[in-house]
Amino acid sequence: MYHAVGQEPSDAAYGLSVSPSAFAEQTRLLAERGFTALTTGQLGDAWRPGGPPLPRRPVLITFDDGYEGVHRHALPVLAEHGFVSTVFVSTGWLRGPYDEGGALDTMLDWSQVRELAAAGMEIGGHTHTHPQLDQLDDALLWYETVRCRDLIARELGVRPTSFAYPYGYSSRRVRHAVRAAGFAQSLAVGNALARPRQGPYALERLTVRRSTSIAEFGRMLDSGPLGVARAFAKDRALTKGYAVVRRTRRAYTLLTESGRASGTAD
Repeated sequence: MYHAVGQEPSDAAYGLSVSPSAFAEQTRLLAERGFTALTTGQLGDAWRPGGPPLPRRPVLITFDDGYEGVHRHALPVLAEHGFVSTVFVSTGWLRGPYDEGGALDTMLDWSQVRELAAAGMEIGGHTHTHPQLDQLDDALLWYETVRCRDLIARELGVRPTSFAYPYGYSSRRVRHAVRAAGFAQSLAVGNALARPRQGPYALERLTVRRSTSIAEFGRMLDSGPLGVARAFAKDRALTKGYAVVRRTRRAYTLLTESGRASGTAD
């Protein structure tokens, strides 16, 4: 899981960014180790009954949010190695007629999104304004999911089939909404290897950061599930702890709203 690719990203985007040279080195290592890049849609198809077999060393290269550097820096590197990827865009952050503001750095415009799609990159949904979906009420959850889907379909002429949760957060209610909106698979974060048993709406990914060295990246590729679990143990512990906080916050919000509604009725 990548975000921004740039030499001097904004402070807000810096930690989850990679430099163009680091991305090129990481992609070259993937090619040298014999990996075959797939889109998220291709992985979803392969893991369904009767789907095509996966190559020997499959890998998903994904980008969240829709930063301009994906087009400027990542696309030429991916093309050099014959790699595809999935770019999950928050449609209200992209430059153009639907821009709602709030983006953390320079984003793609719609002409660049179309060029990425024409080059074989899958364009997936990442909501409209990048909210924490599990904290929204049902109406806003549906709006964020469907608005994103419809704008991508309008601009590209085809509905997206893959989705990624902003911040990696989801719940059963969120996953049901994403499925009801017509998405066939969705990615979380989790910092673990994706496995069929996770189900098509909770597939996990590994985070690549500015601080990820090429040695660490190489260990991600070769250490297997146990090695990955050890490398991301702190991240996974923080994720589990914050999940409890988020569920508590959502329950409190619902209780407060219920109390207000009851008071109004009285």
